[in-house]
Amino acid sequence: LAYLQSRGLNHPELVDHFKLGFSNRTLGLRMPDKRRMEGAQMRARLERLGVYRVSGHEHFTGSVVVPVLDEVGQVCELYGRKITEGLRKGTAKHLYLREECRGELRGVFNLAALKASKEIILCEAIIDALTFWCAGYRNVTTAYGVEGFTDELMAAFKANGVQRVLIAYDRDEAGERAAAKLAPVLQAAGMEVWRIEFPKGMDANEYACKVTPAAKSLGILIRKAVWLGKGEAPQAVRGEAVPVVQEN
Repeated sequence: LAYLQSRGLNHPELVDHFKLGFSNRTLGLRMPDKRRMEGAQMRARLERLGVYRVSGHEHFTGSVVVPVLDEVGQVCELYGRKITEGLRKGTAKHLYLREECRGELRGVFNLAALKASKEIILCEAIIDALTFWCAGYRNVTTAYGVEGFTDELMAAFKANGVQRVLIAYDRDEAGERAAAKLAPVLQAAGMEVWRIEFPKGMDANEYACKVTPAAKSLGILIRKAVWLGKGEAPQAVRGEAVPVVQEN
């Protein structure tokens, strides 16, 4: 909770709404003893899913864990953000289910947003998407990194009739390059595309934490989003579906 607070993710409904958790090495205590058949089978299933490692350790130990859920609440993917101190050099801070277990990344984060709004804010990371959500901008989802706009995400955009996409990737070289690459793909699918431009070198979360209140500062950038299409920009009001009423 202190970590979420430090990132400005302090909305009172955040943890329950997205079913956030923390992996603290107690998962084994919640299952039957590993010496019993039921316990051994359960651990073997979790190992096949990538929740457990072959060593028997929890894959996400020391991480805030965010599940990616489908429309009926089943888990498609897990994202973990390491937050503990004293990590060994080279330890990855951003984790998903072990690649050899899950194949390609699956699921659409905050799928309800696509069903509720024709305008979607597209981030490159879950923490950034949570930042918009906490600031009241609920029409937000995320790719799995700058190269992680999946076929499944595109299919969900089309199936739910998304008309306008505001790309909110980081304002660094990788983010700019990825936004420029993705824009024509979305446009070819019939969507209007805009670019939310943070100050150079910044991402959504960093910006929202530094320029407060986040609801106002992010709203200004949404309304100033840059048209990435050809010709004159449509006379659309970006952010027309948001924000929702904020908590004090």
